[in-house]
Amino acid sequence: MMDLIIQCLTKKYAKFSGRASRREYWLFILFYAVGYLVLMILDIFLNTIDPISSFGLFSGVFWLATIIPSLAVSVRRLHDTNRVGWWLLLFFIPIVGPIALLVIFCFRSVETENRFTEI
Repeated sequence: MMDLIIQCLTKKYAKFSGRASRREYWLFILFYAVGYLVLMILDIFLNTIDPISSFGLFSGVFWLATIIPSLAVSVRRLHDTNRVGWWLLLFFIPIVGPIALLVIFCFRSVETENRFTEI
């Protein structure tokens, strides 16, 4: 279980090709959410939040360090459902886009080989 998260942060850090299973994607999202929450609480207690941008020092560094792997695992998850990574741009459509992506990320994997299967 932890192997999938470690792989996303090391071996697959910026790997946008291939596929990511539902398990790999949601474990990474769980890691990301818990990590960000813990660091945001730390920022609040240490008063390291910038009042203008509302970014905390530690949570901001964490966000910068994990933006590429989170984009990569999201694109690979879309590939696993036989969709191109450009579908990630749905996120920028207010309200409907993020909900549509959430639903797509919950879809089952395409069982057979698809155009994104690495050989």
